[in-house]
Amino acid sequence: MTRDELIKQNLGLVHSCAKKFTGRGIDYDDLYSTGCVGLIKAIDNFDESLGYKLSTYAVPVILGEIKRLFRDGGMIKVSRSLKELSIKASKIADEYKSEHGADIPISLLSEKLGVDAFKASEALSLSTPVMSLTAHTDDGEKTLDIPTVSIEDNIIEKMSLRDIISSLSDYDKQLITLRYFKHKTQTETAKELNTTQVQISRKEKKILALMREKMT
Repeated sequence: MTRDELIKQNLGLVHSCAKKFTGRGIDYDDLYSTGCVGLIKAIDNFDESLGYKLSTYAVPVILGEIKRLFRDGGMIKVSRSLKELSIKASKIADEYKSEHGADIPISLLSEKLGVDAFKASEALSLSTPVMSLTAHTDDGEKTLDIPTVSIEDNIIEKMSLRDIISSLSDYDKQLITLRYFKHKTQTETAKELNTTQVQISRKEKKILALMREKMT
């Protein structure tokens, strides 16, 4: 299938993503055109050998382009240093949650970033999209925007995770199922797989590293 055919075939993904951001201060046409840029980037960079579907890879890229439109379009003015700190904070938080199954404490995040708790919290909140809570009033009052949890991101993460797990070998899939879906300890998992806790620990780290690489 040609590049143009792939673009036309997946324009529905752009519409779906753009609709999630309507009513937040940017015209739909601008949302859609920006989403199309994301789709083209996704198609140009997609590697089918990684084992997941184009749609799974494309949607986060499309959403990322649209969110960048909000960040760069004046809704939120953020310094370059804070944006860079936000990227680091998001990566550390994701790695912590993958390893521990819980959100990282702000105190620990601030320690790892080398900043105070307020700055660490500000950097982490920057990685979430914003949703307008108030409409423009008749006298032209501006809307109030605050960070909010992104439902669409949760859906995309689950889609991506499902595809990645399905691409694992039977052994790796069983290990992840025992550890993260049946909540077995490494020792209990080792007994079920007839191996040692040390081997399970090493194998689990490799699998999680591979999954994180595919997720990003």
